[in-house]
Amino acid sequence: MKNFDQHFREEFLDLLTWRRDVRHFKTDPLPDGKMEELINYANMAPSVGLSQPWRFVEVSSSESRAKVLKVFEAENDKALNDYHGEKAKLYASLKLSGMKEAPVQLAVYCDPDPEKGAGLGRKTMPETLAYSCTMAIHTMWLAARAQGIGLGWVSIIDPDKINTILDVPEDWQLIGYFCIGYPVYVDDKPELERKGWEAREAPVILKK
Repeated sequence: MKNFDQHFREEFLDLLTWRRDVRHFKTDPLPDGKMEELINYANMAPSVGLSQPWRFVEVSSSESRAKVLKVFEAENDKALNDYHGEKAKLYASLKLSGMKEAPVQLAVYCDPDPEKGAGLGRKTMPETLAYSCTMAIHTMWLAARAQGIGLGWVSIIDPDKINTILDVPEDWQLIGYFCIGYPVYVDDKPELERKGWEAREAPVILKK
């Protein structure tokens, strides 16, 4: 097994510290071939039974993007109605999508029954397929951040409506919808923490 020196470990900690969920994007396009490179990084992620269940859909047409944006705006309005008082004011002030600016939009899906892997490791825990896709996303996220590229996870959407817009196979499961591009600024703290929405806490570790 390859060993990584102290310098690399410190740099890796910096990468984790400065990886952010980006909402503020520049409109500058990514270099040609950059998304293919990032997806190749994602493809190196671990997956249950080496099934590689992730499926990537790049949303490039202005028509599809406009439809997805409308879905987000409708769901965001619904979410706002769940809050009251100061929390509602704070929610309304948050920028929760970079879809109007980001040069790339990417939907990541999970194939719930891929032939690859022959079912190994997922008989009793089929949800590990979706977990594998999340690992691929995180791998791509770190690879992107290492090159100064930001990702923003847009979760305030209706998966069924997105599936219809993108016309994907009916059994595919939407794992995440992402905005990708160069961030307007970088920060070592989550924006939600800086805005006073929530704070990161230490992990809870149980010993049995």
